Amino acid sequence: MKTNTSLTIRRSSERGRANHGWLDSHHTFSFADYYDPAHMGFRSLRVINEDRVAPLGGFPTHPHRDMEIFSYVVDGQLAHRDSMGNQRTLSPGEIQLMSAGSGVTHSEYNPSSDQPAHFLQIWITPRERGLEPSYTEWTPGAATERDGLVLLISPDGREGSAVIHQDADVHRLVLAPETTADFELRPGRGLWIQVVKGQLKVADTTLSPGDAASTEDAGRIEFTADDETVEALLFDLG
Repeated sequence: MKTNTSLTIRRSSERGRANHGWLDSHHTFSFADYYDPAHMGFRSLRVINEDRVAPLGGFPTHPHRDMEIFSYVVDGQLAHRDSMGNQRTLSPGEIQLMSAGSGVTHSEYNPSSDQPAHFLQIWITPRERGLEPSYTEWTPGAATERDGLVLLISPDGREGSAVIHQDADVHRLVLAPETTADFELRPGRGLWIQVVKGQLKVADTTLSPGDAASTEDAGRIEFTADDETVEALLFDLG
């Protein structure tokens, strides 16, 4: 990242945690019984929970409203079912995005009898309340299985991305060992980078899995992988 960028670091070890046996969850922002007024979200980004769900465990049917909710599978599988009639089992790298709008119910569970599921559950506040509920998804294809930045979510669905009701672009960043990628943050926007796998160097700071960094300084941002492959999610937020 350019040297004059003001960077805020959120370390994995500083996150909130809830361990329910079947669910081991780390909360980047305040969530449920974890409350930290210094970490309530970043712009429209409200929740990043890193969840590990035991075999055949999961979240039974429950309601949501007025939130854009998506899951990014890291390892294992995640089965989704909702009141709009959508039913999908996600594998690593795939996402489903549910716009809860005026109200939906859904369930998520690990369908495997012997393998844990590891995924990020992410909430972004929509641009307005009371929208009609909707569902969209993104699945990697041959054209997107490459290193660098790939657009997963956008407000206009460009490049085959899932559609979100907010001024938010979400990219997957994959870097081979000792390679670099650039990103240009436009004036008036904010960037949040959440590391999923590997060691990612940002300016003079190395981020480990579960760590995050944010900035609202416009300009070119550079990311460099250490000596192993890096996987991260990059949020470009209005």
